[in-house]
Amino acid sequence: MHDRYSATPRVEPPAPIRMKDKDLSAIRFGEDGLVPCVVQEWTTGRVLMMAYMNRQSLEKTVRTGTTWFWSRSRGTLWNKGETSGHVQKVRDLRYDCDGDTVLALVEQTGPACHTGTRTCFDDRSLAVGGERGPLFLAADGLYTTIRERKATAPPGSYTARLLAGGVSTIGAKVTEEAEEVVEAAATGDGAHTLYEAGDLLYHLLVLLAEMDIGLPELWWELERRKG
Repeated sequence: MHDRYSATPRVEPPAPIRMKDKDLSAIRFGEDGLVPCVVQEWTTGRVLMMAYMNRQSLEKTVRTGTTWFWSRSRGTLWNKGETSGHVQKVRDLRYDCDGDTVLALVEQTGPACHTGTRTCFDDRSLAVGGERGPLFLAADGLYTTIRERKATAPPGSYTARLLAGGVSTIGAKVTEEAEEVVEAAATGDGAHTLYEAGDLLYHLLVLLAEMDIGLPELWWELERRKG
């Protein structure tokens, strides 16, 4: 294996959290001493929940690397996942242009919602425009389904049949689909090229699932190449 690949870690660890404004001067806490915090999943962009922070909980979040909030109903600090184990490891903390809202990008362990759903916004819609879900979650949703097929191997599933054939079978399909993408592009037919690209990406995700390579590892590899 070429050194360029063998020297690359499968998952690059993030840098430690560092408070840029140590006196929190950029944050505009409300008259009640609180600021809303939107929690977003670091790997998918999925909005997980919203809670409130005061100065102490924000400082503890930075110091410990996990989210701390202020419970308005109980009047006390609480550490997300302290009892459930569904900890949120903070990867980045940001604030908006007015300084009156905090955004926490986190690595979520287990479900984020106390009801057991992945986010506090799952299947709770006031109005829809006909779309099945946010487009930025398409790859994550498809990969999750592929992993489920790998675990359950339902009868009649094309994905399960591919996975049963192992890397050689899946790899042959990746090669086939890659050739079809190039052939379609050569004709100048954008719609056909798009269709074949979808086939290629699907089979590539199946290959990653077979090798137990998660999407965050792929995103880290792409992030590494930005430089």
